[in-house]
Amino acid sequence: MGKAFSKEKKNKTKSNKGGKQSKNESNDSLSVATTTNGNNTQTTAVTSEKNQSPNTSPVPSPDLTSATPNNNNQINTSGVNNNTTGTNNSTSSSLKDNGATEVSLDSSNMGEEDEGPEEIIFSKNKQTVTKDDFELLTVIGKGSFGKVMQVKKKDDQKIYAMKVLRKDAIIARKQVNHTKSEKTILQCVSHPFIVNLHFAFQTRDKLYMILDFVNGGELFFHLKREGRFSEPRVKLYAAEIVSALDHLHKQDIVYRDLKPENILLDSEGHICITDFGLSKKIETTDGTFTFCGTPEYLAPEVLNGHGHGCAVDWWSLGTLLYEMLTGLPPFYSQNVSMMYQKILNGELKIPSYISPEAKSLLEGLLTREVDKRLGTKGGNEVKSHPWFRNIDWDKLDRKEVEVHFKPKVKSGTDVSQIDPAFTQERPMDSVVEGSTLGDAVNKDNSFEGFTYVADSILKV
Repeated sequence: MGKAFSKEKKNKTKSNKGGKQSKNESNDSLSVATTTNGNNTQTTAVTSEKNQSPNTSPVPSPDLTSATPNNNNQINTSGVNNNTTGTNNSTSSSLKDNGATEVSLDSSNMGEEDEGPEEIIFSKNKQTVTKDDFELLTVIGKGSFGKVMQVKKKDDQKIYAMKVLRKDAIIARKQVNHTKSEKTILQCVSHPFIVNLHFAFQTRDKLYMILDFVNGGELFFHLKREGRFSEPRVKLYAAEIVSALDHLHKQDIVYRDLKPENILLDSEGHICITDFGLSKKIETTDGTFTFCGTPEYLAPEVLNGHGHGCAVDWWSLGTLLYEMLTGLPPFYSQNVSMMYQKILNGELKIPSYISPEAKSLLEGLLTREVDKRLGTKGGNEVKSHPWFRNIDWDKLDRKEVEVHFKPKVKSGTDVSQIDPAFTQERPMDSVVEGSTLGDAVNKDNSFEGFTYVADSILKV
C-alpha cells in the first residue's frame, strides 16, 4: 500500500567527545528536528513515508545542504530531560489494552476556559483528571509542538512529567495519527525499563500526556561527558534495553529510534526508554516500508526500502552498544550519504580492547542479512549470547542487579541533571492565541480517543 511522503529539510548537529564533534545533515528523504541542550544541539528523526510499493527502494538523497537549526523543535515522550522529541508514526487500533479505562467525550457542552473546554476523564470510581489537578513546578523541555513540565498531582502529591502539545502545530506538520499512535502504544505496554503513561487528556487547543518523571539524565549526556563507558557498565545498560525490546517485540511493536538521546537514567541508575513517536504495531508478515529513524542508527533494510520489521531494533542496539563502548557509532560520517554507504557496505572495525564476547555480540547484531541477524528469531536469542551469561534476567527486571553508575541526584524530584535553560523558565500553561484550528479539530474529531487514565491509577 502506498505511503504519504512529505519532504522537509532540516539541519542535524550533535556534539560528543571521542571525535564525534558534529553531525550535519539535510535530506529530502528524512525529516529531522533539532533541540538544544546547553552547548550542544541534538536531533531526532521524524517519519518520512515514501509513496512506494513494497518493491520500490527509496534512495537517500546525495544532495546534502545545510540549514539553520531550529533549537526548540520537539518534545520528549518522557519529558524529563533536555532532549525533547516529537510524536510521529501510526499504529493499528487493534492493540490490546492493558485493562485501563479509556473514555472519549464530547467536550462541546463542558465549561469554557482560556483555551477551550476540557475533555474530562471518567472512570468506574468517578475519578476525574484535568490539567487543573496538577501543580506546575518546573519547565524541563521545550519544542515546536509545546513543552514538558515537572508537575505535582494535587491530591496525592505525586511527581510526574506533563507533556503539553499544541494541536495546531501537530496538524500543521501532519502528525495527528502519529501523536495518537504514541499514546496508544504507551498505554498498552508496561515494563520496568519503559516510561509509563499515566493520564492523557485534552482541551480544544492542546493535548496533555502525564508520564513518569525520570531525572537521572540522558544516556547521551553521560556518554558525551565521559567519552565511552566500561564494558561491565555497557553490559548492564544493554541487558535492560534487550529486556525492553523483547517485551515490545512480543507484542509485534517495533521501536525504530533506539539511540542515546532516547534513553534516560532514573535516580538509581537504571535505564528508561522514552519517545515512542516512531514506534509501530506491525500487522502483516510483510513488515513496514516507512523510511524513518535517525541516520546513524538506521538498519540496511530501511535504507534499501525492502520492508523491515522488529529486526531493525537489534541493528540499532548493535550500533548503540558500539557507540557506548567506543564513543562513536560504527559507520559514522559527517557526510550522511557516505554514512549510508558505510551502513550498506562498510567494514565493521572493532577495536582490540573490546572483549571477544562483546565483539561476537556486535558482529551478530550488525549482520546485514536480516535472516542471519542475531535477534531475528526473538529476544531470547540475544539473551542467550555468551556476553550475557552472568545476567540473571529475572533479577534484572526486578531492578535487583547492582548498577555501575548512579546519577548524582538528591531525590526523585531533583532537576539538577536538566538544562538550566529550561528549568529557569517560569512554568506556565500558556494560552494559544489566535488559534483557528481548535474548532476544526473538534468538528472532524481528529483527536477523538486521546483521553486515557491508567488502570493502576484507578485502583489507588
